[in-house]
Amino acid sequence: MLKGVRIKRVILLFNVLALLGSCGARKEKLQSNQSLDVYILMGQSNMAGRAALRAEDSLVQNKNVLMFTKNMEWAAAKNPVHFDKPGITGVGPGLSFGLAMQQHAKTKRIGLVPTAVGGTSINAWVPDGYDKATKKYPYNDAEKRIIEAMKAGTVKGIIWHQGEADSQADSARIYLPKLIALIQRLRKLTGNEALPFVAGELGHFNPKYANINQQLAKLPGLVAHTAVVSAAGLTDKGDHTHFDTQSAILQGNRFAEKMIALQKQK
Repeated sequence: MLKGVRIKRVILLFNVLALLGSCGARKEKLQSNQSLDVYILMGQSNMAGRAALRAEDSLVQNKNVLMFTKNMEWAAAKNPVHFDKPGITGVGPGLSFGLAMQQHAKTKRIGLVPTAVGGTSINAWVPDGYDKATKKYPYNDAEKRIIEAMKAGTVKGIIWHQGEADSQADSARIYLPKLIALIQRLRKLTGNEALPFVAGELGHFNPKYANINQQLAKLPGLVAHTAVVSAAGLTDKGDHTHFDTQSAILQGNRFAEKMIALQKQK
């Protein structure tokens, strides 16, 4: 009897370990004839995701939506998509954006390339730009990841959510030229002068964020194939900075709507 109990315990332990192993992001091997529709996720913490993770948020929802891991390997996409600050990354707009784009493309596999770094100013998003807090070079790191990701497919667009760090009036006034320069740099890197670029408004729950939103509103009139996603109705998680879970997911869907609209213009 005791022996039977021990055997059952061993079997149970084996099953638990197997289940835990399956919870990790599995590396995806792409066939030589497969080509991903690649999308770049850029910005600071609201792109990286700081919203609370629910149990269902950590599950793979669509095997045709992949993410480019920290180790630059493709894996089935699930939250958290980003890895900029381990331990605090949560739900952002990236996954819901990818799921919506795959539903639109249907036969295509979507590849999400997370590059956002929480807390970064737009001043760090230039070649050799350095972020002291994370000791990273956000643009340089993003460029390396984009170049590697392009081996698996074609970059179809970029979504950008950043500006909280530049929302003081003086910084906001000189924000737009820096953003335009970044767009031009990324289009040159990807070899597509008309690459769709969608920027997200900052949350309306913080009055000073209007300084950046006023600048973003000018972008579509100055740069072709760009759009801005509204943050109207979105709520924060209680810190007046970061979107809550439902808002982050909704913002991702809004990014997808604008991206699809831009792609139809071509």
